[in-house]
Amino acid sequence: MKFRLSLLSAMLAASIGTCGSVLAQGAQSYPERPIRIIVPFAPGGSSDVLARSIGQKLTEMWGQQVIVDNRPGASGNIGAGEAARSEPDGYTLLLVDVGTITISPSIFPQLGYDPAGFAPITMVAVSPHALVVNPSVPVSSVQELIAYGKANPGKLNYASAGIGTAVHLAGEQFQEMTGTTWTHVPYKGGAAALVGIVGGEVDLTLNGLLATLPHIKSGKLRALAVAGTKRASAMPDLPTVSEAGVPGFQSGSWQGLLAPGGTPKEIVTKLHDGVVKVLNDPDMTKRLADQGAEVVGDTPEEFAAFIREDTTKWARLVKDKAIKVE
Repeated sequence: MKFRLSLLSAMLAASIGTCGSVLAQGAQSYPERPIRIIVPFAPGGSSDVLARSIGQKLTEMWGQQVIVDNRPGASGNIGAGEAARSEPDGYTLLLVDVGTITISPSIFPQLGYDPAGFAPITMVAVSPHALVVNPSVPVSSVQELIAYGKANPGKLNYASAGIGTAVHLAGEQFQEMTGTTWTHVPYKGGAAALVGIVGGEVDLTLNGLLATLPHIKSGKLRALAVAGTKRASAMPDLPTVSEAGVPGFQSGSWQGLLAPGGTPKEIVTKLHDGVVKVLNDPDMTKRLADQGAEVVGDTPEEFAAFIREDTTKWARLVKDKAIKVE
């Protein structure tokens, strides 16, 4: 009996050793074919811009095509669900923003996937929201916007990337803090919301500076303030919302890279190291800074902890505001 147990133990140890060796070899040779990054929003938004910038650099680094696959709908949940159901082999990734993973669990009763089931890789970047209006709106400052909103309750329409997104909640918070009333118009993604405001369908929005800055520079949108804790280096003359008369108001977005749950740790580590190397490239850092974003590149463990904390924070706000999908 002792001999059989010893033999079984030896076989089990050998099996575990072989499995570990295979995983290690797989991580060393990864990637061996194209990688798909699912962006759960339409092209042109902050997440899409970041995914394409990172994908291009990873393609150059690894010699394998990195394809951006836009799967918009349901505030990002359609694309996130597809990513969650993909093979956990490192060849399908998900680039998300704050709304999809940390706000959606409190908004949508049925997601069709487990937001906590992903394998975090790294937070990619953070970008403050810019408070912008269509040039036809007769205001040129935050105080003028507040005064106009109070004099015309419900007349101003504000665009968001969808119900329950960070932009939606930021707009609700701004109204509460200033005593104004706007009409919420949800779009299918941040890019569509920007098209709406540029085209005059809606009056204003709070949107990530990364995607909004080109429209500000072209004169298609008028920037009133940036909603970060400090002025954006890309627009140093633009005041923060706090400086402009709404003390304590802050909103913004972050983007992060996730893999399906069960992706081997060795693959996650290689992805993390590759993406962080891309983010720390001086050209990439400067490019994103010029567009209003700040690179992060934290560890998978740090990103996981942040997601948990952010989910709790938004759950409290959603409950207080009684926000629901209609």
